[in-house]
Amino acid sequence: MVSRVASKTEEKKTEINFDKSTRVVYFCFHMLTKKAKYALLALIYLAKHQNEGPVLIEQLATEENIPRKFLEQILLDLKNSGILQSKKGKGGGYSLQASTDKIMVGSVLRQIDGPLAPVPCVSKTAYSKCKECKDETTCAIRVVMKEVRDAIANILDNTSLTDMLKMSTDGKKVPDYVI
Repeated sequence: MVSRVASKTEEKKTEINFDKSTRVVYFCFHMLTKKAKYALLALIYLAKHQNEGPVLIEQLATEENIPRKFLEQILLDLKNSGILQSKKGKGGGYSLQASTDKIMVGSVLRQIDGPLAPVPCVSKTAYSKCKECKDETTCAIRVVMKEVRDAIANILDNTSLTDMLKMSTDGKKVPDYVI
């Protein structure tokens, strides 16, 4: 029998499934925010249209069904982080700053949503000790969450925008990652 415990924060939902018969805990992290998903959709769109010059916000918002004002914020964040460039005036809009093989999904998600770690005590970029933890060196939760963080980071930091383009245009099935 699997019992479920779910907790919801502002932007992240964590679901923990515990199978009492096997004493195994399954963690399912729903960490991809709308902002991150829209950022990735925008980057894929810009990559697909990179040979056509800069893309207007209105065109991108309409084609990808992203709220325009929200998209403006996202594109500005991506521009400020050096992922995108913009051009004003006639023929203006947004385009990729780097080649698609240099833009890694992990970097984009960290820029938009912050650390990939499911708990702060295993974050490489925003470490903080958990209040409840008596001893980090013997904390089983920390050990498991570090493995989760490492697996997630390994996939996202080794997946480029080029890889995502291939997944979306080759008609291939989405890879089945085992973590």
